[in-house]
Amino acid sequence: MRSDAGQPLWLPDVRDAFRAGEGVPLVLRLCSFDAETRDFPHVLPRWENEAERALVRDYLCASIHNALSACGGYEMVLFSDPEEKEVSKLLDELPQLFQLSERRRGGLGKVVNIADRMGRAFGRGAFRIERTDIRYYRHGKELEREAAPVAERLRSLSREAERVNLVGIDVGGTDIKLAAAARGKLVAVKEYDWNPSAFPTADRIIEPILLLTRLMRACIAAGGADEGLARALRRDATDAEIAAAVAEAEARFDTDVLDAIGVSFPDIVLGDRIVGGETPKTDGLRRNDTVDYEAEFGRLSGLRDLLLPLCRGRGRCRVVNDGNMAAFTAAAELACGDAPEQTARGVVAHSLGTDLGTGWLQADGTIPQLPLELYDLLLDLGAGPASRLPAEDLRSTRNENSGMTDARRYLGQSAAFRLAYELEPSLLEGFTEEKDGVLRIRTEPEDLRKPCLEHLMRRAEEEGPAAEVFRRIGRNFAVVSREMAYLLAPETDTRFLFGRFVKSERCFALLREGCAELLPSLRLENGGEGLANTPLMRALAARRDVTVAQFAQAVGALYYALT
Repeated sequence: MRSDAGQPLWLPDVRDAFRAGEGVPLVLRLCSFDAETRDFPHVLPRWENEAERALVRDYLCASIHNALSACGGYEMVLFSDPEEKEVSKLLDELPQLFQLSERRRGGLGKVVNIADRMGRAFGRGAFRIERTDIRYYRHGKELEREAAPVAERLRSLSREAERVNLVGIDVGGTDIKLAAAARGKLVAVKEYDWNPSAFPTADRIIEPILLLTRLMRACIAAGGADEGLARALRRDATDAEIAAAVAEAEARFDTDVLDAIGVSFPDIVLGDRIVGGETPKTDGLRRNDTVDYEAEFGRLSGLRDLLLPLCRGRGRCRVVNDGNMAAFTAAAELACGDAPEQTARGVVAHSLGTDLGTGWLQADGTIPQLPLELYDLLLDLGAGPASRLPAEDLRSTRNENSGMTDARRYLGQSAAFRLAYELEPSLLEGFTEEKDGVLRIRTEPEDLRKPCLEHLMRRAEEEGPAAEVFRRIGRNFAVVSREMAYLLAPETDTRFLFGRFVKSERCFALLREGCAELLPSLRLENGGEGLANTPLMRALAARRDVTVAQFAQAVGALYYALT
């Protein structure tokens, strides 16, 4: 089998094969929090042995899981034929497979945890699965949305930024990037390395964000970076050095100058509140048995309320998922450029770095109230020998968070490490350590994850195994895009990419090449240097110490703060 040989068995291919043959019709109806019902038609083949039944079960579970990961919802209704006894028995297993009655869930149950937290936020209660005879099925009615002058609205934010003082924050898995603007002038940027997945309490995540925001506010108050603040803005500045510089500046200047804060955060965000709680960034909290995780995560969920007091008067703080920030940033730059009409069909953007972030600004100018957690999609129904390795092993196709073979290990930083070892182990020489048979990228005494990725990107400049790493990630991106098209049907066939993977023109070209092999209709655009049209983004592009690809979302957050 392809799986035993280590070749992927992609979910979209299996779905196409099932739908092309004879089988049992099934419709999954997801009731989402944006007031839409989404219907996903399937055909389940009749199996002849346990191996075939297992494949159909895995296919069905992946389909339900992916619908919840991308769209979210409080109820899944299964329209099926009750006379199909074997299929009915399989459907009976779903509540147990998704651990609906369990208090502590893992694997497939992780997505139910998210659905339940979203349900509480929307007053819908716990997620449930219901069954209905397919004879009573009628296609659900979708919401009709009115068109809106999106480009003009985005251009107005650019004008408003000239009158206020702003801080933009892009929170990532290995670093935080910040930008500060004073009345339309970009006065400071800051990159701060961290490893939030190792932090055992919410305070360890919250406190650096608050301190760094105060640093940027101090730069606004000082009219730029004086000597003390300049030291704190260095990438290698310690927390103690930053805190000392901030305290000194706050003693010398009136720092009550900040009007609005925009935050890009790598988790599900609804109504400016962080509501997901199942990402690797909070893994340390989940593993800490001395704290109540829901209570700790609840404190992080209210990050906006902690940042808001740093603003003056009736200040604003807007928080949004990092993928949606990428889409907003791309749309804002397009609206202020030579082709604002490109926003007319909506904008889909991805941040590709530690993980894959996904964002969608719809054609009516709204950000949908959906999780869009595409990095959690289950895509490979085979996964092969690599799926049997411990999730902590860089060679594994299972991610450490859920234990499942999801998109995290096929896209982003973890995928680069896994594919590099698979293609040429010497590419990782000097960056790894093996303990108890588990191979990892070293994080102590120095975190080598980012240097290792940069090493692979440099090696990709020449044709060889490192180049093939990024070409394969491009192919995997095409598979994710096929699944997104099935689940969400965005009107646009263009995808804007941000993040470390695209700051190298060579790596971006390899991604495009690999994607085009499987999905030639999809158009990939670099959200880096070529997409700088707003005044603040042009100011970022003019700097020599940083790149637009690195800091685009931090600058985009400056404008998002005004929405």
